[in-house]
Order: sequence, then structure tokens, then C-alpha cells
Amino acid sequence: MLTYGDGVSNINIKELVEFHKKNKKSVTVTAVQPESRFGVLDINEKDEVKSFLEKPKGESGWINGGFFVCEPEIFKYIKGDDTIWEREPLEGIAKDNQLCAYKHEGFWKPMDSLKDKNDLNKFWETNKAEWKIW
Repeated sequence: MLTYGDGVSNINIKELVEFHKKNKKSVTVTAVQPESRFGVLDINEKDEVKSFLEKPKGESGWINGGFFVCEPEIFKYIKGDDTIWEREPLEGIAKDNQLCAYKHEGFWKPMDSLKDKNDLNKFWETNKAEWKIW
């Protein structure tokens, strides 16, 4: 198991591991669809706005959610302490058809900025912390 530690989620770890075992790949990455940072406009050829969606989820497609299940063979892709996991290792693993994606459609938020921290703290303080499963 591998995680960056800066993502908060309600991923079912048991289901993630079962998915990984079933797919028999070297690495399973958890794929998530983050909420867009901005409102999205659908504009026609006359510059008329045909629809407006405020911060739709999944606008940017599926992204790396930062939760992985890995087999020991991943170490052949890591050349040393300076290796960046998202570069040569994950790119090589994908190229070798050894990367699969567990699509998580539940709660996921990054904790990369002060705004993210404040948003997550607000969820916690108002008892809306979907990741709190205890």
C-alpha cells in the first residue's frame, strides 16, 4: 500500500485491495474525479452561453487520487532515492501494461493549500466529514 498522505478520502481499502488482486497488475492506482475549481460555460458560435455549471465534478476527467496497491516488482522501476514516482516508474509501469485504475466515485479532496485545509476543517467541524467512518 502506498499513499502520498495529502489526500482525504472514504475509499474502501478492502475493495481496493480485492480489485487489485482480481486484476493481477503490478500497480493499482485509485482514480478520482475532482470537483472543478471554476464554473464551466458552454458557449455557442454566437458567443451565447447555453449552459453554466458551477464547479462540476469530473470536468477534468479521472486523475491520480494518490492511493495505490503495489507488488514488489515495482522496485525494478525505481532507480534510486531521486526517482520521482509519477515519472519513470508510473510511466514505465503503464507502458508495460501493468497499471490499472480503481475508480473511486466517493469522497476525495486534496490537502494541498490553505483553502483545502480550511475546507476540510469546516467539513470536520460541521460533522460533514465523509471520510470519518469510525
